Amino acid sequence: MKKYSIKIVIYIMLFMLIFTGQMSLVWANPFDVDARSAILMDPCSGKVIYEKNPNDKLPPASVTKIMTMLITMEEIDSGNIDLTDKVTISEHASSMGGSQLYMEPGEVRTVEELMKGIAVASANDGCVAMAEFISGSEEVFVKRMNDKAKELGMNNTQFMNTNGLPEEGHYTTAYDIALMSKELLKHPKIHKWLTIWMDTLTVGLPNKKKTVLQLTNTNKLIRFYKGANGIKTGYTSDAKYCLSASAKKNGFSLIAIILGSPTSKIRFAEASKLLNYGFSNYSMVNVAKKNQIMGQIRVDKGKVEYINVIAKDNVGTTVKKGQEKEVHKEVVIQKSIKAPLKAGSKVGYISLSLKGKEITKIDLVAEKDVKKANILDIFTRLSDNLL
Repeated sequence: MKKYSIKIVIYIMLFMLIFTGQMSLVWANPFDVDARSAILMDPCSGKVIYEKNPNDKLPPASVTKIMTMLITMEEIDSGNIDLTDKVTISEHASSMGGSQLYMEPGEVRTVEELMKGIAVASANDGCVAMAEFISGSEEVFVKRMNDKAKELGMNNTQFMNTNGLPEEGHYTTAYDIALMSKELLKHPKIHKWLTIWMDTLTVGLPNKKKTVLQLTNTNKLIRFYKGANGIKTGYTSDAKYCLSASAKKNGFSLIAIILGSPTSKIRFAEASKLLNYGFSNYSMVNVAKKNQIMGQIRVDKGKVEYINVIAKDNVGTTVKKGQEKEVHKEVVIQKSIKAPLKAGSKVGYISLSLKGKEITKIDLVAEKDVKKANILDIFTRLSDNLL
């Protein structure tokens, strides 16, 4: 009897440790990764396929630049800035050490040139110049970075600068990096720079000696891993070797995050191992594309009676190979909604489930604005219905 009691106590203790997060189910992983922290995520649904210490707060080094690029892409895609806009390099931006474009104070570069420098050569000076151009100062831009992190659910992140140079209080996690990487990949134009292997950039002040920089992508997977399309490397003596790697095969995308690998070679090998595992053992079930029409909704007292309902984002999920036909889709759209109505307003959702458990849920939104109908609109509609 005492023997069984001891076993019961041990089981209870193990359960409590697991439940409180003091012990992880390490045996659930099919292999180990030589890094402090790692994660493999499907960027369409946000499903995590593999994780190792995913919420450990660690210095990310230049992987920080993913957030800098994300905010810049939002500015570009919203039309607030243009790729041809001129950016004047400040004394502060020029003073950045580490990886840089060696730009001088007063030098003028375009937004596109800076984005190329950041994405390919991990330019610290380019990050600060871009931040100052968008927000007026690096400090204001960093606040925007942290605000965006909160918006994305990056609950264990705090940015202190735009480029990841060592600074006390600057940290994030593998899971949080996956979230911002996922968001960056929603901007297709970013791949124009992320997938460059080698290029050149001429820098220098007018009427002075120009320097032609040979840019080589710090992310070696771009050349050596089939389907690789991003995203960013990082290294400092404290952070060790870090990487956010993305790849796409047969319409199926994955993001692999490595933090704190002992060598550069190991981080690329471990990221490749994660990606290979994902592509070999999982497949993608695509349900709808972003902005795809999924139905209609009646608009009460609106200038138009019905409008299209569209998917807010791509809808799909990753499942183990062989489970593709077991995914159940449920489309829920409200019967009606009152005007006025803004484009992008939530009016329903698509839910995907496997074996009765919800995997992912994506909002369905109104395709366009609808103003409130006036008396003439209502009279005209009544007349048309009578005819």
